[in-house]
Amino acid sequence: MEPTADAWAEVPAETRNISRLTRETLALILAGGRGSRLSALTDWRAKPAVPFGGKFRIIDFTMSNCINSGVRRVGVLTQYKSHSLIRHIQQGWGFLRAEFNEFVELLPAQQRISETAWYAGTADAIYQNVDIIRHHAPKYVLVLAGDHIYKMDYGPMIAAHVAKGADVTVGCIEVPLSQARSFGVMKIDEAARIVSFLEKPSRPEPMLGRADVALASMGIYVFSTQYLMRELARDATRSDSSHDFGKDLIPGAIGRSEVFAYPFRDVQGMEQGYWRDVGTVDAYWEANMELIRVAPPLNLYDRDWPIWTYQEQLPPAKFVFDDPDKRGLAINSMVSGGCIVSGAEVRNSLLFSNVRVHNYARVDDSVVLPNVHIGQRARIRRAVIDKGCIIPDDAVIGHDREEDAKRFHISRNGVVLVTPDMLGQPLHTGE
Repeated sequence: MEPTADAWAEVPAETRNISRLTRETLALILAGGRGSRLSALTDWRAKPAVPFGGKFRIIDFTMSNCINSGVRRVGVLTQYKSHSLIRHIQQGWGFLRAEFNEFVELLPAQQRISETAWYAGTADAIYQNVDIIRHHAPKYVLVLAGDHIYKMDYGPMIAAHVAKGADVTVGCIEVPLSQARSFGVMKIDEAARIVSFLEKPSRPEPMLGRADVALASMGIYVFSTQYLMRELARDATRSDSSHDFGKDLIPGAIGRSEVFAYPFRDVQGMEQGYWRDVGTVDAYWEANMELIRVAPPLNLYDRDWPIWTYQEQLPPAKFVFDDPDKRGLAINSMVSGGCIVSGAEVRNSLLFSNVRVHNYARVDDSVVLPNVHIGQRARIRRAVIDKGCIIPDDAVIGHDREEDAKRFHISRNGVVLVTPDMLGQPLHTGE
């Protein structure tokens, strides 16, 4: 049955034309940060390039959100130790068609504005690429962080931005007040207009009527392009600015521009859906371990909103031997392609591609990144094993905190991080 004219009148025209709006949008993904709280996991790679979920990299979630939302003009801004990130983007994201004005462009820090300046802040990173923005001539610019795990349709957010006549729209999420110091915290009025914004306040204010919750920025911004260009040029002349969206541009726009908040909803339309920062070793371990639950909060098997990535061609996972004292098995675990569990036991763990677990070894409650070999009779518990590690025969990790502390990094919650450097082994190429 066709909707009546009255029914259509209730739906803003911008909402009915989301596909047009997304085609008129350029997404710029900020992917140059190290993520130093992840310790040695980011010694040789940027945080967006850190493997996650068995076969993905963290940036794949933001990239997939763009593609699935219909935002298919994407620039990825890189800086810190970006080789593995660039390699991953080139290998896994080259399927867009230039004939349809679709692309993923890599935008490393190139000293485009100054011969001595690298990206000095999030806003400065965008400012240093203003000529590229002008070349693509989008009506809207979607600025995204490349280091968060979530699924979101950006189309409705862009539509809301247009419907409200906003200059900038900030994606927001409710967070416990105890955690709000790590975010930009905002207050809004009844129309969702932002009336105050403080970046990482020492004493965050709660939401009205919600004493234990604050409204936090997700680092997702929609800008009207001409407004963004003016604000970036204005900020670039200020010697007192750190040239950052959260610290400078957004707070500076309050009261003199149309700045609105947009509440995060996941692709199932649920308020306060799945969103993870994975900014520490503990958060990274926990987010990976959530995936092996019977009903995980993040559905990687969702055909309606697939997560795209580069995945090398690998044989199926293999489990061999079935003797009483030497049985190859994995219980409550995720095991990726190319893995061989040979007469060993894996429980409550996540194995990335090409992991070998040899006879009589035992792996519990652990995240094992690609191309790891775990020797015979090794025992590993509550650990993150970085890519390319070769765990010696009879090694014991995660069972004796005092011994582990002599060689490895131990997180606040007792998760042991092991890297090739810590084992005195050469780095695996292609980090």
